[in-house]
Amino acid sequence: MSSSWTAVSILASAGLLSACGLGSSVLRGADGQLAPCPPAPHCVSSLAKGEQQVAPLTYADSAVAARERLARTLAGLPNYAVLSNQGDYIHASYTTGIMRYVDDLEFVFPSGAPGRIEVRSSSRLGYYDFGANRAHVEQVRAAYDAAR
Repeated sequence: MSSSWTAVSILASAGLLSACGLGSSVLRGADGQLAPCPPAPHCVSSLAKGEQQVAPLTYADSAVAARERLARTLAGLPNYAVLSNQGDYIHASYTTGIMRYVDDLEFVFPSGAPGRIEVRSSSRLGYYDFGANRAHVEQVRAAYDAAR
């Protein structure tokens, strides 16, 4: 009896943990700007202040060329996927290997700030991310800069 309860507990725990990657993302607002980060350490943004702030990405050529290069860069990185690439906006995701947690990355090319790409990266679920979203942005930045 004890071993069957143990098996049931393990299966239930695994099911709950695997569902953690589902979640839903809070994406770009109706005003076209990136949504503000919630007051939790699992989000970074170039529009945030303090601990959640990360530098925007930059480009020197046209916004169209920069957006195409960024989309190619994201598609070429392991565990990243481009979910939307429309107009001045790219939405990508990063999925962890084992637990299948999903983090959303958003990039906006503001028309009023040529040469600047606003960025936001946030976990769909949870509170702490132990620096994972900051690491995502820096990994994308390094690959994007190397693709220039």
